[in-house]
Amino acid sequence: MSDAKTKTIGDIMTKAVISVDGSVTVNEAAKMMEDAKVGAVIIMENNKPVGIVTDRDFAVKIVAHAYQITTPVKQIMSSPLISINSDESVRSAADVMHDMGIRKIPVIDDGNVVGMITATDIVNLLAVCVEEDMRDMYYHSVAKIFTNYSPYN
Repeated sequence: MSDAKTKTIGDIMTKAVISVDGSVTVNEAAKMMEDAKVGAVIIMENNKPVGIVTDRDFAVKIVAHAYQITTPVKQIMSSPLISINSDESVRSAADVMHDMGIRKIPVIDDGNVVGMITATDIVNLLAVCVEEDMRDMYYHSVAKIFTNYSPYN
């Protein structure tokens, strides 16, 4: 069992991240995401992360607005980019996800994208927690992130 209170974002984040230039088409980005089995790509400009495109963006922004598959990802990216440092607590990530209404956050250290933390990563942490930490994590983090999706609200 693991002590969730001492876990940092760097301990549980996914290190495999795809970053692309803003001129890449939505079709090319979608193929990269499918091949890598990831739910988001980071959009870069001049080697700096400036935005994110998630799998949800494809449904909400592309399909709903009937954009062409040749549309540059820069046109549909969410920006400014909300990010977090790898040495911050998992609770910090949960708070940001809840406050901003997002479920994926790029992890950026010293201007470099080093990973991605998702709501799923936080839920997976529950599987290895001691019971006390599990309750604490659930009520502080998981319940907050998924509050809008709960049938009990």
